[in-house]
Amino acid sequence: MLDKMDRRILDILQKDCTMPVAEIGRMVGLSTTPCWRRIQKLEEAGVISRRVALLDPKKVNAGVTVFVAISTSHHTQDWLDKFHAAIQEFPEVVEFYRMSGQVDYLLRVVVPDIESYDAFYKRLIARIELSDVSSSFAMEQIKFTTELPLDYAAAEKASAA
Repeated sequence: MLDKMDRRILDILQKDCTMPVAEIGRMVGLSTTPCWRRIQKLEEAGVISRRVALLDPKKVNAGVTVFVAISTSHHTQDWLDKFHAAIQEFPEVVEFYRMSGQVDYLLRVVVPDIESYDAFYKRLIARIELSDVSSSFAMEQIKFTTELPLDYAAAEKASAA
């Protein structure tokens, strides 16, 4: 899938995508042009889906994280489409997953405080019918990263050999 050089470049970009290409090239042993070409190919292939700035939640008044477990008795395509559309309208929802097991959906919601979460909850249940909503407030963030492990990207080549 990805060779060692690609993985080294991706590791650097995951830590700081604003680093100049010349510096990335120096760190991985490539000149600027070949390094830039590799980055462009990774973007074209969709390996790099976008480059973003990560914000400090507390500094933008979104320091409270709530994990919201949702169960529903509705399992029609129509309801699913409405639910997905409804969630897109809530900027507080920063992650949204369909789950296996007893919980149907899991949301990660960021808000300034409990009162703001209560307002979010009321808007959510007014927008779509849900069977059960369970909220858990994160007390402490112990680990957070946006960096994906890259060792698995090499596993496909190793197993194919």
